[in-house]
Amino acid sequence: MGKATQFIDSAAGTIFRLGEPGYEAEVAGFQTAYTHRPAVVVAARHAEDVRAAVEYAARQGLPVAVQATGHGLAVPADGGGVLISTRRMTEIRIDPETRTARVGAGVLAGDLITAAAEHGLAPLTGSSPSVGVAGYHLGGGIGLLAREFGYAADHVRQLELVTADGRMRTLAPGDELFGAVLGSGGNFGVVTALEVELVPVGTVYGGQLMFDTPLVEPALRAWREWTATVPEQLTSTLAMLAFPDIPQVPPPLRGRFVASIRVAFNGSLAEGERLVAPLRAVGERLKDDLRAMPYTESHTIHNDPADPHAYAATNAMLGELTPEALSALLAVAGPDGPVRVVLDIRHLGGALAAPSPNGAVVDHRAAAYVVRAIAMTEGTAAPDSLDAIRKALAPWTIGHSLNFLYGAAAAAGEAQTQAGYTRETYARLAELKRKYDPRNLFRFNRNIRPV
Repeated sequence: MGKATQFIDSAAGTIFRLGEPGYEAEVAGFQTAYTHRPAVVVAARHAEDVRAAVEYAARQGLPVAVQATGHGLAVPADGGGVLISTRRMTEIRIDPETRTARVGAGVLAGDLITAAAEHGLAPLTGSSPSVGVAGYHLGGGIGLLAREFGYAADHVRQLELVTADGRMRTLAPGDELFGAVLGSGGNFGVVTALEVELVPVGTVYGGQLMFDTPLVEPALRAWREWTATVPEQLTSTLAMLAFPDIPQVPPPLRGRFVASIRVAFNGSLAEGERLVAPLRAVGERLKDDLRAMPYTESHTIHNDPADPHAYAATNAMLGELTPEALSALLAVAGPDGPVRVVLDIRHLGGALAAPSPNGAVVDHRAAAYVVRAIAMTEGTAAPDSLDAIRKALAPWTIGHSLNFLYGAAAAAGEAQTQAGYTRETYARLAELKRKYDPRNLFRFNRNIRPV
């Protein structure tokens, strides 16, 4: 009996099998449309647990899934697979002199923000504090201040990775696998820790401007023109959504279709107020909470849902956001459109357009905007509403972001993965996959198949 098999059979308190107490709690995550249903769950506490679990799975020929929070659950593990749960790997070490943080695979964005803030620093995190830091970086990472600092993946300095052969590897820029791991979402192994750069940001100017139904189209068109004028220190998104008519929604918003402009600016209150004046000129706001805030409150800018729920999402990266593209979006998903989704348009450009300094495989950097469509759903099928959004935007689409593909496991085929990369990048990744994971053990994701 090998060491890894002994680990699986005898490690007290770390193994959960289907039907045993604790199994359901361990496989549960933020995504509730479906969950992992593997034969075995390994609740890893440190890197050696991960290494032994991968070695065991490789010897048995079992596919491996990884989960920290379950936000980006792509394809559920079931049958004879092994799920490695990294949620207990929560080490955070801040080095204020080098402005870096070493984080374990289970660290949440909010916890890293809090730890960095004690030193006047901030990580390049996104809109939700409950997202896992590791998965966010492995998908690329478009943060709140992305136009100023670029993709979060571009600011990773080191990775600790367990590959399909059960080896623990420490990777740095220039290593063959380093850049391939950043942007490929877990296709090459299990990251047990990573070192990321922090930025000297303590406060930001940010919040939301929300407009009622009659001003949705004027706000959308004004925001499009405004984004051509703002500096790189300002990153913004515009969301169109219909609030349900239920008691949980505040009365001023209940049952309304609105446009919400979210702003994050690394600058002074006075300059922020000057910059957003053209947006306020659109008209009366249902909500206007723009203010200077500590970065520890930056999650309030988007106010992403905090509770687990069922959802699926698609996205389209656009070379330009023309008036015709806006008209197409309004026709299909506007106040009078046939489709009801949460539509989120993010302004890109700035540092996001620069080549990756560390080789991260985050492509389509010429995109000026990314349009996300999120639908509430159950099961693994993609709702028809998401297809409608993609078809409407097809004339302006240059690809999509794999980090913004949520749920809809039935759509997670090879063609979908390829659309996240250039042809040259995908060919290189498929060759590396053949070299490091020829049996495709790590396939519960937007999968890159070995050549």
